[in-house]
Amino acid sequence: MAVQDSGKAALVTGASRGIGYGIAEALVARGDRVCITGRNEDALKEAVEKLGADRVIGVAGKAHDEAHQVVAVERAMEAFGRVDFLVNNAGTNPVFGPMADLDLNVARKVFETNVISALGFAQLTWKAWQSEHGGAIVNIASIAGVAPSPFIGAYGMSKAAMVNLTLQLAHEFAPKVRVNAIAPAVVKTKFAQALYEGREEEAAAAYPLGRLGVPSDIGGAAAFLTSAQSDWITGQTLQVDGGMFLNAGVG
Repeated sequence: MAVQDSGKAALVTGASRGIGYGIAEALVARGDRVCITGRNEDALKEAVEKLGADRVIGVAGKAHDEAHQVVAVERAMEAFGRVDFLVNNAGTNPVFGPMADLDLNVARKVFETNVISALGFAQLTWKAWQSEHGGAIVNIASIAGVAPSPFIGAYGMSKAAMVNLTLQLAHEFAPKVRVNAIAPAVVKTKFAQALYEGREEEAAAAYPLGRLGVPSDIGGAAAFLTSAQSDWITGQTLQVDGGMFLNAGVG
């Protein structure tokens, strides 16, 4: 059965695979038209074909590139005439090691991609559509941003900044635009593979729900936070973590 057009449109960054793809898939499934971005043009084209070229367009580029941000928003507006929803998912984590040895230039790169790009996209969608017509923004943070995460400290710092960026934008963009964040635990993607590869059963044992996340878990949360069912929710960070923090209790 054909999906009924919702009349809404979204822009999802870093969506050629993994969590971003799962989010785009959930939005397309409910009838949204979606612009996805990603660095790899071939992977992006493949994702567009799988999602449905009649409802999805792709714009290749690096998230932290301001020119790419402008082009992506312009292309979405040209194709759909609107950008109701922005999902800032693009991210990087190029370093693994203690904070004492962290290369400061690498830390700057992490913040450029994970935080500054999200602000840039939010500014552009606000000016292009949302300031007049409303909408919602979802920032993909991480549980690494709300608790110490040994050996991925730069990533954790950037995701903590995403949580605060969510608060700042929620305050400034209200009442027109709701802004929330999702903080996933480990989700089974190529991006997070190093955290569970070869030891998935052991890694999943740390979660009360007994498994690692999958992209559709985050897709469902993002679909909720961009739906009418969440119309009175803003400035929140939803932890989608399989119950991981329940294990921090006493006993």
